[in-house]
Parts: sequence; C-alpha cells; structure tokens
Amino acid sequence: MPKRFQDAVASNIDRLQGVSVPAPPLPEMDKPYRMLIGPVNYAGQGYRWARAAETSGLVSARNYVHTGNNPFGYDADHLVSWRTSEHSREWQHAMLDVIRRDYTHVLIEACFPILGGMFSGDVRRQVALLRQAGIKVGVVGHGTDVRLPSTHLHSTPYSHFGDGAETWAPVDEIEKNVAENLALIADLDVPVFVSTAGLLLDLPNAHFLGVVIDPERWRTTSAPLVRDRPRVIHAPTQTHVKGTHMIAPIARRLDEEGLIEYVELEGIANQDMPRMFADADVILDQFRVGDYGVGACEAMASGRVVLTYVTEQVRTEVERHAGMPLPIPRVTIETLEATLRDIVARRDEHQALAATGPEYIRRLHNGSFSRDVLMREFLS
Repeated sequence: MPKRFQDAVASNIDRLQGVSVPAPPLPEMDKPYRMLIGPVNYAGQGYRWARAAETSGLVSARNYVHTGNNPFGYDADHLVSWRTSEHSREWQHAMLDVIRRDYTHVLIEACFPILGGMFSGDVRRQVALLRQAGIKVGVVGHGTDVRLPSTHLHSTPYSHFGDGAETWAPVDEIEKNVAENLALIADLDVPVFVSTAGLLLDLPNAHFLGVVIDPERWRTTSAPLVRDRPRVIHAPTQTHVKGTHMIAPIARRLDEEGLIEYVELEGIANQDMPRMFADADVILDQFRVGDYGVGACEAMASGRVVLTYVTEQVRTEVERHAGMPLPIPRVTIETLEATLRDIVARRDEHQALAATGPEYIRRLHNGSFSRDVLMREFLS
C-alpha cells in the first residue's frame, strides 16, 4: 500500500478509537539555545542529556521518545506512539512547525527520523528541511546503531558478534543497517557524538559525550568487602552480550568452594536496584562488549568493586577525560577467577579502588562533563 494510503488508514483508525495527536514539546523561549533530543531515549539518556545541558543556564532542552522505544519507562519530556509519529501528518507538520519556530538545535539519536514518517522516514531529507530553516543539527550514537560488527570482531577478542551470535541476533542484518547509518552520518556532515568511548572506533571523528546517571540515587555509606564471603552479583539480562554463560559457571564454582556468595538478580524492579547494589561487594557487568555503560556507572557510583571487560582503547580515552584511572580492574573471561580470588585475598586494595568510583562518576558521568561537551561542540 502506498505510504499516503497507509497514513490515511492509520489516522482514520486512530480518530475512530479516540486517539488524539499530542502537541509537540515546547522549550522555554527566554533561553538563547533551545535543543530538541529524540526520538529513542535509550537508557533514559536523551532525558539526562537534556537536563545536563540545562544546568548551563543558557539552554532549554526537551527530549521525546517513541513509547515503543521506552519499555522500561525511563523519564522523558514527551511521549508519542510510533504509530502517530509514522502515520500522522498532523503530528509531523506540527513538530516541524514548532522546531522551525521555537528551537535552535536538534540532536538526533541513533539515526532515527526526528520527524517520524515524513518523507517516508528519509533522515537526509528531514535534516535538509531543518537546516534550511537555520536549525543546527547533530547526531548521537548510542551503541548497536553505530557499532559495526565486522569492526568489533576485529578489535574485541570476546565480541558478542562472534561465538553464539547466530542464536542471538542476525549479525549480517546488523552489519548492513549499521553500515547504512555510518554512511548517513558521513553524508550529513554534522557534529557527531557517541555515548560510550568504544564507539569512537566506528566514528573516530565523533565527540565522546558520556552517559549520565544520578549519583545521589546510588550513593551508599556502606563499605564493600567486609563480610567473610564477599557477595558477588550479576544481572543476567542480555545474557549473550554480557557473556553470562561464560562467567556464571566460574562464579558458581567459587561459590561452591565457599570463597564467595554468588547471586544472580532476576525480576528485580528498577527502583530496587540501588538497594541490591548497596548490599553487594562485587558487581559483574559484561565481558564481551569491551565498553562500559549505565550499569557499570551505577555500580561505580555505589562504591562497589566493578568487574567488566574494558578494552585498552576505552580505558585510555576515558582516563584522558577524567584525569584519573578508571576504577575497574583489568579483567577478562580468562582472568575472572584469578581476579575474584585476588579481590578476596587483597581486600584493602580493592576497597580503596572501589572508593574512587563516586569521584570518577562525578568527573565524567553526573552530567557536568556531557553539558560541557554539548556547549563546546554543539550548542554555542
């Protein structure tokens, strides 16, 4: 069915079902820089970057997200269904009018079309329309949208695009989609940002933006590694990506030996995670990506010992920005057992490393670093 007929049918069905078209998000007009971020809000980062930018005092920022991209209910300024953004020409034109009238900057997440189904979702045409109106446009890559499997396989020995990937995701399709996104970014020739340092391998000219968390939510006064058997926790979500099937047997064996207490977290509500982290000594994150993200940042903010595989490229990049060592020991799947034994044997040293986690988060991931990058490389 031609796109115009799809739009007409969908809009008529919505109208019959009483679905109203939401008004676009509006910035505060008294600020010289007014930024719209959207439309995916992965891990709530669009919202966090918006709030971070506003701490400059010069920016009014709003983020929006397709509800289908926000299944965990992360905070967002504006929600719209994919169906509406894809098929409602009323919504598309209202969004375009508001952007042209009220905004100065648009930051597009993950190469998703900021104007929904306008021009059948052609991002190049949408961006051209915004730039004609004098809007400054940027792009931010979150992860899978710009991480090319072939590059990752070459640079990361434990890559999740390697062993076992055929049962996890269609790697050939991901390769094709990411290659198209990278070509799109090159064609747009706009400021580019990445949420994590590992993505600089795919976008070497991008600016490291960093993920943002709320450190206060994860702050705890309890020290790790004081109980006889340290509690080691792991949340086996995205088990293939995290390498759960590789690391869990190691942790279980050490649990059976009596060296540690190993706990797998399943079905824990997000609001309960700070308590779970505070009650842990060591947190096992992921061992295949070679990068770290929101989960590891939350664990560092909790002052826990964080074990996650980080490549030297990532470590060098983030330490350059933070001006201090990344408080994550060098660990791989092969060295996990030895690392856990070392943590138990040399508790004082690992306690001291974990204690630097909150300061590291303050320097790179509480929003101030991301604000400064946006102000320097995009907004001003």
